[in-house]
Formats: sequence, structure tokens, C-alpha cells
Amino acid sequence: MGWWGMNAERGAEPNGTRSALGLRMRVALKRLIDIVVAGVLLLLLLPLMVLIALAVLIRSGRPILFRQIRVGRYGKHFQMLKFRTMSVGAEAQMAELAQDNVRTGPLFKINNDPRVTPVGRVLRRASLDELPQLFNVLAGTMSLVGPRPALPDEVDEFPASLRIRESVPQGLTGLWQVVGRTDTEFATYEELDIRYVNTWTVRRDLLIMLRTPFAIVKHAFMHSPVDLPTGLSSSDSVTSLDGDRTD
Repeated sequence: MGWWGMNAERGAEPNGTRSALGLRMRVALKRLIDIVVAGVLLLLLLPLMVLIALAVLIRSGRPILFRQIRVGRYGKHFQMLKFRTMSVGAEAQMAELAQDNVRTGPLFKINNDPRVTPVGRVLRRASLDELPQLFNVLAGTMSLVGPRPALPDEVDEFPASLRIRESVPQGLTGLWQVVGRTDTEFATYEELDIRYVNTWTVRRDLLIMLRTPFAIVKHAFMHSPVDLPTGLSSSDSVTSLDGDRTD
């Protein structure tokens, strides 16, 4: 557990200057923002999500949603939701494709993944497959902003220093996706997650959320680096949604 979780109980932040009450209020504010923003987005995006569900059903059949166990805050497991973008049984094929992995460390990603369906390729390009995770945010198993939830097998191989990421809610968007989305080095993933935990503020979360749509569009159409919003340094870049190891 990192300072974010431990110091909420102890009453101090890393610099020891802020009260436990102040930290608890900011944590509560983060949760309130999650509920309000996720609720509004679900209402606005419901027609689009229905169309996506129909497209998946017509072109790929059932199931429409893909449920995968991920590691959340304090190491608790939860079911993360996504629109299904891969063929049924894609997870069972990971061993066969391991030689094509372009990531270092315990993370898994391959280019031109043959398991991805035609509809899934479009959804992934625009990060639309992640929209059902708004239900995860409402349920409290995820936050709008935070480290992306990892697979249990990946977490088992994480260095002890990276387990600090479990002291915060795992996010729909975060630092890793813009800086590290196309970076194959596990060290970058580790550095950005740790930096997010150790420098977390509500203001930074809001900046990340505001910039996320631009990052998604840039990724979808140009696949190029994302400009930083005012208020974030190059070490605090913002993010879109991630391309996961399986669906």
C-alpha cells in the first residue's frame, strides 16, 4: 500500500503538511467526481453503446460483453467490463502468440492481433470497447483516473515497488496510456504508475480527464504523441484508454 492509502489513515501526506481530514475530503471528492461524471457519460453515450452492442452481436455473436478478472485497489480482484473485440476463447491462444509479444516484462501486446474481430478493430482504435467500464466506475471497483487495472498473472510478476499502484483506485484513463501506450518498455509503465500515486491530486485528475478525449482522437486518426494540457509537465502526460493484453 502506498502513501495514498496509508496516509489517509495516518493523517499525513508525503510532505507531512496536510491533515488527514484534508486528504479524506479530497479522496471523497474524487469519488464524487467519479459518480457524477460516469453517470452523465452513461446517459449521454447510451445510444452509442446500444449501437455498439448490436454491431458486436450481428458481426460476432454472443457474448457482447467481455468480463475479465483484474486486480483493483488493495489487491482485490474484480470483473472488468469491455465490449468483446476478440474471437471467443482468445485468452486460450495467448501461449501460442507469446513469441510475437512486443512488450517487455510481464505485459502482453502484439501488433495486428489475429484474435481481434473486424468490429473489434474499429472499437479498439477509437477506445470505444472500454465504455462499459463506466459501470465499473459507478460500482466503485474503478475510478475515472488511475493506473490501468492489471491481470492477476501480471501482478504476480510485478516488482514490490510497483505494488504501490494498488493503493489507489484503478482507472479508466491515466498517465500510462499517452506516454506509454506505444512504449514497449515495462520500465516506463512502472515509472508512470508510481509517479501517479506519489503525485496524485484532484486537479491532476481533472486535467487528465479533460485531455483524454483529445488523446483518443489523436490515437484514432494519427497515432501520434499527444500534446500536454496546460498545467502538466512532460513527466505528467495525460492519457487515453489502453490496449489490453487480451480483450
